[in-house]
Amino acid sequence: MADTIEVERKRELPDDGSSITPLLAELGYVADAPATETDTYYSRPDVDYLKTVECLRVRRRGDFAEITYKPASTPTTHDRDDVVSKVETNVILSEGEQASTAERLLTFIGMRELVRVEKNRTSYRHPDIVGVTVSIDTVSGVGTFVETEVNRPTAVGAAELVEDIEKSLGIVGHPTVALPYRDLALGQRA
Repeated sequence: MADTIEVERKRELPDDGSSITPLLAELGYVADAPATETDTYYSRPDVDYLKTVECLRVRRRGDFAEITYKPASTPTTHDRDDVVSKVETNVILSEGEQASTAERLLTFIGMRELVRVEKNRTSYRHPDIVGVTVSIDTVSGVGTFVETEVNRPTAVGAAELVEDIEKSLGIVGHPTVALPYRDLALGQRA
């Protein structure tokens, strides 16, 4: 599968997501089964991924596992409205148990573990809008968020689509969150 541009924005929710769940259904979005995801984030010893806002993680979800890399942030990857647009490269592991092997491999080649983030996620997809996911995430020790994500070959029109979806859900007034969950979790540990 070719790399895609992931365009997303997170907003903080004042509740557990129950305020927008009925509206998602009313608008035609269909919920995936709720899942618990555990993400282990890494950084290079010579480059601080917290400063460059790069992402290297191993994600576990049931029998599923993948390694994800998102490049460093630049002025063109983040806009003033906290919309993030980055190429996301994913390597799907053939079985969930390979996540431990991937984590050992990253440690053996000198990557350093930053933090593990556990979240309960329910993702919603619309059958007529390909490449769009609205997720409600409850991140352990951090809070509850709604993430609107558009995955396309190019970023053209994606930020506008994120905005339109947020307007239809009535969440435009909720605070945007520019930091990744990794950074929010690290902030709670400090």
